[in-house]
Amino acid sequence: MKINTICVQGGYTPGNGEPRQIPIIQSTTFKYDTSEDMGKLFDLEAEGYFYTRLQNPTNDMVANKIAQLEGGTAGMLTSSGQAANFFALFNICSCGDHIVSSGSIYGGTFNLISVTMAKMGIEVTFVEPDCSEEELNSAFRPNTKAVFGETIANPALTVLDIEKFAKAAHSHGVPLIVDNTFATPVNCRPIEWGADIVTHSTTKYMDGHGATVGGAIVDSGKFDWMAHADKFPGLCTPDESYHGITYAEKFGKEGAFITKCTSQLMRDFGSIQSPQNAFYINLGLESLHVRVKRHCENAQAVAEYLSGHEKVAYVIYSGLPGDKYYDAARKYLPNGICGVVSFGLKGGREAASIFMRSLKLAAIETHVADARTCCLNPASSTHRQMNDEQLKAAGVPAELVRLSCGIEDKDDLIADLAQALEKC
Repeated sequence: MKINTICVQGGYTPGNGEPRQIPIIQSTTFKYDTSEDMGKLFDLEAEGYFYTRLQNPTNDMVANKIAQLEGGTAGMLTSSGQAANFFALFNICSCGDHIVSSGSIYGGTFNLISVTMAKMGIEVTFVEPDCSEEELNSAFRPNTKAVFGETIANPALTVLDIEKFAKAAHSHGVPLIVDNTFATPVNCRPIEWGADIVTHSTTKYMDGHGATVGGAIVDSGKFDWMAHADKFPGLCTPDESYHGITYAEKFGKEGAFITKCTSQLMRDFGSIQSPQNAFYINLGLESLHVRVKRHCENAQAVAEYLSGHEKVAYVIYSGLPGDKYYDAARKYLPNGICGVVSFGLKGGREAASIFMRSLKLAAIETHVADARTCCLNPASSTHRQMNDEQLKAAGVPAELVRLSCGIEDKDDLIADLAQALEKC
């Protein structure tokens, strides 16, 4: 099936007389006739469900759809995008290990890797996304276990050179993990460019309606863990906490990563997606291919309008010729970028404040990737504790506005921006 059809039909095929829509299995536990039947599940000798903290049928149906969309072999849902990125990294990293990451990533993920995981004894080297191959390779250490980046960084909107990062990762015998939240599989499938693991905050475009928080992990099924068994003992040696199973041997390249992530990390950390929320995500997925196209069309029109406005100092959007990442976007995102546009106002902090107060259609929110347009001036909200010099150093100068274009009529969006800009 093509991706448009997978959005609608993937993950679940009802049988004769079964529900047409994915059923919500809102149950914590599942009944079995004998202890032996349940024992086979605990030994990973049979497929099935015994406790929703590990797996749930509704969650699995939605995870399977996302895996199909990304072209992967296995997937799982988590309680949030943050949980997905943590699980994806911690599944193969432990105390004493090292990560190479693009420095242009979501601030919450940056803090997760640089602060919280550092407390667990896992170190990171951040590299510029535009670094040379030599600079990238010099960041690796003998104990490096993964490379991480975002297809389109939030909120910097840099476009990752996936092939370059994949080449470096594979030459050092480690997987590339790519957060594909902003691009979605509709606009980019990182696995086709060499990524091994893909993550998502399903809270964003996949849900698309500001209704539910969630995350997802997809395994490409292509990374050969046993070929680098010394680097990944958690996958390639017996797990004594799970009956001595060696995941890479029992489940192969296609299933080892997700099986370990579920059986071990979800078991111990419990960052589960509720079946009800998974149901909502699936409703969003059914229209993802339609919505993403409109998001991109609106963002392109808005970016072009802003780039010609006398009160706008600059516009950051890789769909604009002349943008630093225009060529990379044409390579990796030929069908569209995303709905998020960042721009700066010539009048600085004061102009940004007036602009935000003057908006009528766009709502002031910390959210992005919603069907409804929303807007944020970090200097007056998420980063308000910083002075102008600190804001500039953090890459979010006082005049910066982040606009997440919804799926309204683009003429109405531009009209709202125009009347707000007049007041600046």
